[in-house]
Amino acid sequence: MKSGQVTIKDIAKELGISASTVSRALKNHPDISEETKNAVNDLAKKLRYQPNALALSLKHSRSNTIGVIIPEIVHYFFSSVISGIEDVAYDAGFTVIMCQSNEKYDREVSNANTLLGQRVDGILVSISKETTDCQHLYDLRDNNIPLVFFDRIVPGFFADQVIVDDLDAAYRATKHLIERGRRRIAHFAGPQNLLIGQYRKQGYVKAMHEAGLKVDDELVIEADSFEKAHLAVEKVLNLSNPPDGVFAVNDLTAIGAMQALQKKKIKIPGEIAVVGFSDGRFSGITDPTLTSVDQHGYEMGTIATQMLLKRILAESKDNPYETKVLKANLIVRGSSGLKLEEGSIQITEER
Repeated sequence: MKSGQVTIKDIAKELGISASTVSRALKNHPDISEETKNAVNDLAKKLRYQPNALALSLKHSRSNTIGVIIPEIVHYFFSSVISGIEDVAYDAGFTVIMCQSNEKYDREVSNANTLLGQRVDGILVSISKETTDCQHLYDLRDNNIPLVFFDRIVPGFFADQVIVDDLDAAYRATKHLIERGRRRIAHFAGPQNLLIGQYRKQGYVKAMHEAGLKVDDELVIEADSFEKAHLAVEKVLNLSNPPDGVFAVNDLTAIGAMQALQKKKIKIPGEIAVVGFSDGRFSGITDPTLTSVDQHGYEMGTIATQMLLKRILAESKDNPYETKVLKANLIVRGSSGLKLEEGSIQITEER
């Protein structure tokens, strides 16, 4: 037997039969005898035969590969999404090529071009903070690459998408602080070029207005990172009337705010209560533990991948686009204070 990857022709030569017979035996064709099938499969297993993926992809006009463009792999929410993506893709026999934009527009464009060059069958996309020009995504669509957006979407872009109801989740998180007796609540917001940043701010404003509370522009600060949270805390504590609550756009911002407040000897939640968004792995180990919104990242990843595979495998390419909206849960912990009274918003109390 020659060295290198074993082929159907090698098995055929070893058994003294035709390559077409080997091929049909491997596919369990009814015209091939059980004796021949067993001989072929036994030898294929012994020689560690693997089908030629390139040849199969050319035959079926598919690479059985999907691409993913994600802002940050280290972010707990996105790592949860990736787990969901890979589980569904693996079960369906698809390989995943992961690309990280690192929140950079230029990297995202490069990722898109790389995946196009790899001839992927479809791409899952969550855009970067810097992305305002989406021509690279339109180019993918023009090349007949199915796209599914998750979490961060492009307004007006016709594609399948999976999102969290960010406005409702932010509304409930802010209402939770209000029901805890907080009246002057700061919002450490995300970039307003992203819909998730807009919706979370809108949810915050809705809850404040509904409660008859003033939204103070000095308390709404764009701060969506651990480092920016420290600067935002410094800014609000220097106000003549500082806040008694903080709703942060994500957990890293919330944890950064908690650390900055504790350095200033501010008691949490006694003096300032804090709520985050994403319910990452650190939420349950901060001191106090962090009240946060669970975005269901794994579920988002599985649904987005199922939608993409459905689009890839569909006989018709003209099926209407779908939008799946997930409801988030508020996980209540120590950073937001005492237990809610009966009859308030639906939450999960974690002890």
